Amino acid sequence: MADKIKVAEGKTKIIYQLPESPDSPKGKNVLIKSKDRITAGDGARANDLEGKAAISTSTTCQVFELLNACGVKTHFVKRQSETEFIAQGCDMIPIEFVTRRVATGSFLRRNKGVAEGYRFSPPLAEYFFKDDANHDPQWSYEQLVEAKLNMGGITIGPKEVEIIGYTTRCIFEILERAWAALNCTLVDMKIEFGVNAAGEILLADIIDNDSWRLWPSGQRSLQKDKQIYRDLKEVTPDALAKVKKSFEWVAEHAKLLSPPIEGQVVILMGSSRDQSHAAEIASILKKLGVSVKQHVCSAHKGSAGTLKIVAESEGTGIPTVFIAIAGRSNGLGPVVSGNTTCPVINCPPPSSQWAAHDIWSSLRLPSGLGCSTVLSADTAALSAAQILAMNNPVLWGKLRARQANTRVELVKEDADLQ
Repeated sequence: MADKIKVAEGKTKIIYQLPESPDSPKGKNVLIKSKDRITAGDGARANDLEGKAAISTSTTCQVFELLNACGVKTHFVKRQSETEFIAQGCDMIPIEFVTRRVATGSFLRRNKGVAEGYRFSPPLAEYFFKDDANHDPQWSYEQLVEAKLNMGGITIGPKEVEIIGYTTRCIFEILERAWAALNCTLVDMKIEFGVNAAGEILLADIIDNDSWRLWPSGQRSLQKDKQIYRDLKEVTPDALAKVKKSFEWVAEHAKLLSPPIEGQVVILMGSSRDQSHAAEIASILKKLGVSVKQHVCSAHKGSAGTLKIVAESEGTGIPTVFIAIAGRSNGLGPVVSGNTTCPVINCPPPSSQWAAHDIWSSLRLPSGLGCSTVLSADTAALSAAQILAMNNPVLWGKLRARQANTRVELVKEDADLQ
């Protein structure tokens, strides 16, 4: 990295342009190096804090690795060292995109009469123009659109703001879910976007303990974010040591934001002829990181064997969803549903013969059974994944990002027609 060239330096980080290399195709990537420096109030308060660079980089990398794994488009490439990471070079949009779940801080000062703790559902979106001299003034949607900011050859207009809006909310909700799994409330968050060399709008910059408010157990008195530093009446060595301890707590817990996906989908086929249908379901689930097992069995011709498979699947002790693929006289799904408390999804194989009649054996069930019926492989796979995602923030994040990316593509396709 000896040939790197400094291109920008801020209060807490330095950005270097990287020469062409395997880590920087066509020389378009940058190295972002954090400093052992903490600031507040647009730099009015600033202190050296030994070890902060490593803490900040660790938190940032854990967050970006989670978001990348979920399918969010970010500039993050990889961690380079204890205090550095490599990212795609971006022309940064000079806006802080803020998302709030709980009313606190500056929102209360700007909105008299709102009680602290008021919850926004959906989360509230706000825009702040980056201008230290004027204390990052808040902008309205209209101001943002009418500013016609041009970054990387892209004018930030209504389409771009809508795309960023979908993405911002998605990012907040993924991280909110991940922190909630650790019994910590993500109160609010600020992020930034940039335009890369290909003209793509990406989540960029750094996401560390300066980017959010975090309240363990939902209690402000337990806050672990940079607000602790902002609230100091006097900055002393002991006070800075407490700030650092909180930052370390966040960095260590950030390592737990991406737990393995625990759970399985067991696909039961009434015949080996259903393997192509099962393979389509399994392919979607595996792309989401879900473990899949497949069996051929029959509720009519091999009831004992079918129930043995069900019992063995339940006996693993991990969350399980069954998908039953059976068409003519489907007893597979209903029999499995009658012998397990795990979710069961019927997904009859496509058929040109008798399909309109066969479907009724999946729809008209005996009373007391809870299995549902869907007709397409992707619906079965996504339904099973959504059930498992209730207990796993990473899988939930992948599904949430998938939804957001679909909305973004719809916005782009609509714009192309105008």
